[in-house]
Amino acid sequence: MTFDFLIVGQGICGTMLSWFLHKEGKSILVIDEGKENTSSKVAAGLINPITGRRYVTSWMIDELIPFAKETYTSIGSYLGHNFIQEKGAIDFFTSPQMRDAFVNRITEDDTYLHPFPDQNHFNQYFNYDFGCGQVRPAFIVNLSGLLQAWRLVLKNQNAILEEHFDLNALQVTEDGIKYGEISAQKIIFCDGITSMNNPWFELLPFSANKGEALIIHSEELINEYIFKKGMILAPLQEQNMFWVGSNYQWEFEDDKPTEKFYEQTLQHLKNWLKVPFEVVAHKAAVRPATVERRPFVGLHPHLPSVGIFNGMGTKGTSLAPFFANQLVQHVVHGLPIMPEADVHRFSRILAK
Repeated sequence: MTFDFLIVGQGICGTMLSWFLHKEGKSILVIDEGKENTSSKVAAGLINPITGRRYVTSWMIDELIPFAKETYTSIGSYLGHNFIQEKGAIDFFTSPQMRDAFVNRITEDDTYLHPFPDQNHFNQYFNYDFGCGQVRPAFIVNLSGLLQAWRLVLKNQNAILEEHFDLNALQVTEDGIKYGEISAQKIIFCDGITSMNNPWFELLPFSANKGEALIIHSEELINEYIFKKGMILAPLQEQNMFWVGSNYQWEFEDDKPTEKFYEQTLQHLKNWLKVPFEVVAHKAAVRPATVERRPFVGLHPHLPSVGIFNGMGTKGTSLAPFFANQLVQHVVHGLPIMPEADVHRFSRILAK
């Protein structure tokens, strides 16, 4: 079997890359064994234009939001589903200082930060002592629904192998690759933290961190907004279901859920919520973050038949559509990849 592109991994990166290659009419084969505890499957699927305690605007968000909206709407139309919803994010201030910082940032830039008119609006649902502000627009993408629906398309087109990818079976030359009986012009790794052990990309400055989340059920909690107070509480597609998380663990023994996170988050919810809830699931995964918080996008500078699309960290829902398109435009039409994301910036490291 011969293909234009072999893609390893079908998280949000592999899904977006295969979608844009599909739109270009390229033949693709995706290899993904279907693990459940991957970062794309554990993530809430949020697009939040504001980051950090200083309420700074996320990198490139002015370009990312419209492109992500169009992409998720377009693939949703193709698949017959609506995967993206616009939701304002309500930030409950944890101190007077945080409230003041929010107000001060509005005076500097009110593109995404807005005062919330009724400070008591959420009193029947939440405990909060210092008021709230609103981040708008923010979005939730139904990642699990998207990945499942696109996987079904790949299955129907005989374009996916649901098996473990064996690096030892891969043969690479300058003008193509072979994997068993499969030949392709290029292979692109979209396999998250697995690329940290890839002989072609293991020297890249990954900075993997583990995150966990609880899935809760609450009949009385409202789902019109994303909520934040120390943690994020986001409504899911399923009725009365919410995602609660996440954390960052830079030192960890494995990718399994921990009792410590469960107990701390449960106590946090008991202090925060005024309405009844029950925990129905506890998930964990390791994020493929990078030291400089910029993704790895492009072809290996010394082996152009091998590529990588990885390192999205916590921003995969917003970054993946934009840079998947950039990578496809690069490999199909020769257009440049943004230098800050282009893996060629590590050409010297990857020569070792």
